[in-house]
Amino acid sequence: MSQSRADLILTGQYLLTLDKDQTLIEAGGIAIGGDTILAVGKGSELQARYPGVAVIAEPHGLIMPGLVNVHTHAAMSLFRGLADDLPLMQWLQEYIFPREATLTGEMVYQGTLLSLCEMIRSGTTSFCDMYLFAGEVARAVEQSGMRAWIGEVLYDFPSPHYGELENGFAYSRELLERYRHHPLITVTLDPHAVYTCSPDLLTRLGVLAREQGALYVIHLAENEEEVRTCRERYGRTPVEHLEALGLLGPQVVAAHCVMLSEAEIALLAERGVKVAHCPESNLKLASGVAPAVRMLASGLVVGLGTDGSASNNDVDMFGEMNTAAKIHKAACMDPTAMSAAVTLHAATLGGAAVLGADAVIGSLEPGKKADCIVLDLNQPHLTPIYHPVSHLVYAARGSDVIHSVINGRVVMRDRQLQTLDEQAILARVRAIGAGMGRCLNGG
Repeated sequence: MSQSRADLILTGQYLLTLDKDQTLIEAGGIAIGGDTILAVGKGSELQARYPGVAVIAEPHGLIMPGLVNVHTHAAMSLFRGLADDLPLMQWLQEYIFPREATLTGEMVYQGTLLSLCEMIRSGTTSFCDMYLFAGEVARAVEQSGMRAWIGEVLYDFPSPHYGELENGFAYSRELLERYRHHPLITVTLDPHAVYTCSPDLLTRLGVLAREQGALYVIHLAENEEEVRTCRERYGRTPVEHLEALGLLGPQVVAAHCVMLSEAEIALLAERGVKVAHCPESNLKLASGVAPAVRMLASGLVVGLGTDGSASNNDVDMFGEMNTAAKIHKAACMDPTAMSAAVTLHAATLGGAAVLGADAVIGSLEPGKKADCIVLDLNQPHLTPIYHPVSHLVYAARGSDVIHSVINGRVVMRDRQLQTLDEQAILARVRAIGAGMGRCLNGG
């Protein structure tokens, strides 16, 4: 039965639906019933249509869809600042992999909670995470009320979580079954990369993904060294390698895709692969600038991701949008490249499409799930307002988000988290960080 009784109305100075027409409604509002958007329109009209309903009114507010972060390693907040200013492979092999070998499920749970606090505070309502102890990631997500795609990363060497590879397959199957009908959590299958996964592992996971109707999330063509290593081992680039294995298809979410030829862009588009573009991580690790403008022109579906906080060093999607729009203008030597509207789409409806969820989230339309945020426009850096979309990409900050609603539930109100004890989480992660610091210093 469809919900017809509203439970909450949000009103503001603007409602930006980000539907196909990029509809902007002044003095707009949104009516929510249960987990679903019932109506959008003028705020006063919605209040008249649904009398007596709780209202969150923001005279200087901009209501918009929540941001969709399509590539994260949330628990890597524990490693923020641990090893900076290093090349990707050195960073991974000398610092990150050794530290990950010491992780426990409780540490991943706490590190994930920390990132969830940061994501909610900066306007993200959905994210796609690949990491260790994925069940602990899911536990944190359930506590927070966020929407997430979660997978256990698999690779050839023993995992600090599940040990031998066969255990990883069993664990992934268990997660798929446990969350099969969960309203907010979707399980993915996650080979780490072509340089850490054998052809057999890549193929077996691909078969399982097709059988289960699951997304296949993988780091792909992230930097020159990855491409060179793949050529040395298999005589092919990473994209060619997955194609030769018969793995490229609409269920694939390829993270980074920095080192692509024109032929590879065309192939990925032909196969319906989705791309998670992580500009800030790629810049910080000097991996390069992914050809996102050419990807979009080819018809590829591209969303934005922050990557983990160890290589970014935050999970603020407003910052990611700002960077994405600017670096592509410079890379293309074209100020019209990666416009504000295109960039905002990649962080909302485009990101939802990467995750196969654009019929459910990513825009504010009746019948979709009620995932939305409200920004306070009454700020010096957001005044005056000529083009709200431009402001969101070039001027707004994650700290401008004052309310967040996910699946119809208010998870942040007036900058106060409603589902997580932020101060307790900060205290626990400080203690974990102190322990790591002693290990790094030989204590």
